Amino acid sequence: MTRLAPADEAWIIIKRHRGASEHTCTREFRFHHERRWRFDFAFPREGVAIEIDGGIWSRGRHVRGQGYENDQEKRNAATLMDWRVLNFTPKMVRNGALERALDELWPEA
Repeated sequence: MTRLAPADEAWIIIKRHRGASEHTCTREFRFHHERRWRFDFAFPREGVAIEIDGGIWSRGRHVRGQGYENDQEKRNAATLMDWRVLNFTPKMVRNGALERALDELWPEA
């Protein structure tokens, strides 16, 4: 059986979450009017973004010097624009951390 990509798994979790499903979520949301930065997932009306950072154990882009600095610049800009950005690794998506964060944001009625 083929495992889904972490972003696809996250999308399924978001869409199935009762509280989150009541809010509009967009994949690959461009949040900055000058830069081409995108969030993996965004709830624009609520100002909440979700980022999935892969490659942390294989020295992927997110943990190498320039890639890490670029991510920090993006996250700082998002914070200055009043976004709340939640960051997850693929393992955190699979171990329930994403779902727990959604529970905290939007508890089920």
